[in-house]
Amino acid sequence: MKFPGKRKSKHYFPVSQRDPLALPEPEINEAAGAYIVGIDQTLVDIEARVDDAFLARHGLSVGHSMLVDADAADRLNLELMEQASITHQFAGGTVGNTLHNYSVLADDRSMLLGVMSSSISIGSHAYRYLCNTSSRVDLNYLQGADGAMGRCFTLIGDSGERTFAISPGNMNQLKPECVPEDVVAGASALLITAYLLRCTAYEPIMDATLVAIAYAKKYQVPVVLTLGTQAIIADRPEWWQDFIRENVTILAMNEEEACALTGCTEPLAAADAALAWTDLVICTAGPDGLYMAGYADTGVKRETRHPLLDGALPAFNRHEFSRAMRREACEQPERIYSHIKPYMGGPGKIMNTNGAGDGALAAVLHDIAANVYHRQQLPDSTKHRASFLTYSSLAQVCKYANRVSYQVLNQHSPRLTRGLPEREDSLEEAYWER
Repeated sequence: MKFPGKRKSKHYFPVSQRDPLALPEPEINEAAGAYIVGIDQTLVDIEARVDDAFLARHGLSVGHSMLVDADAADRLNLELMEQASITHQFAGGTVGNTLHNYSVLADDRSMLLGVMSSSISIGSHAYRYLCNTSSRVDLNYLQGADGAMGRCFTLIGDSGERTFAISPGNMNQLKPECVPEDVVAGASALLITAYLLRCTAYEPIMDATLVAIAYAKKYQVPVVLTLGTQAIIADRPEWWQDFIRENVTILAMNEEEACALTGCTEPLAAADAALAWTDLVICTAGPDGLYMAGYADTGVKRETRHPLLDGALPAFNRHEFSRAMRREACEQPERIYSHIKPYMGGPGKIMNTNGAGDGALAAVLHDIAANVYHRQQLPDSTKHRASFLTYSSLAQVCKYANRVSYQVLNQHSPRLTRGLPEREDSLEEAYWER
């Protein structure tokens, strides 16, 4: 497994001989592996430029998000194709985006559970979904269904206002019996989104999600929840707080979702509040950067070598060189925090904000899977002298997540087409390996 990205190595001559002082290389267990599994509403994002007359013809309200049935979506798509108005088409879904990015970063396997059209023709939306998904994402457990897959039309009008037409298709029809227990049991983490938990009674994907969560809890697999949008959380924040407390290990959100969940307008304060319900928090805050909050045991915490930062909490990053742990794994749990400004100040021109948070979460999941993989191969390593959740320190995970977000913001697609450029190991990493 690459982690995270290619490493630059220094070679000493003669390169054909082993260093007699070096420790023997560990035997690698090829059968062992670390992967992430996720459940998603599989859909394709279609972006087009239209005039207001087009929106009126299709009964769409400018600037709003509306559900349309399959026939209406077909008519809409046909006219867009006839007018050559479509500018971009991407495989979508927050979990699908995250798993794709994880597999690109790790160059390793992830597994997607969801629904896919049984019959796929060249050029169809299902075909485009598959073409825009990394070959490292295992799609063999998708549930086949007749009919169209989910489609989300982003229609940019004359004024630049975005109007959304969403055709669910079969994206919410994942059945509980199509969630394999052994796949969830062997995963490094189970990734879900808040969208899955607001479906109606006749849409089985919510029950499938709850079954997957039950399997994850049974086998001590971390459950990772990404919140989706502010509106979903603002409808019933107390319900979400209880759900997170009972089921979620890692929580990912942006500053608006964080405010809706906790009532705190300051991202660090919101992340701190969320630690009452979960073990690790990732909060993206737009131009303010990225915050992380978690737990570490007093006996293994590490002080930062970076300047101390003040915010909602004084000198909050004092122990950001610590590795995150589950609270229940700590004898004396202490809260740890880290923050990073946008990489290089952020892109000169932001191409698309959609997917930046998913990119950051993919980096965090890569770090968690790397920790599982390393523990499988070298269980006696000092890296595992405690039951850590992450491979790297909170500060280093922040740095990695921030870099991936930059890469996504700098392109139009929410899905990475390649891994990150080569980088040198940081001083902080060397500090950790002492």
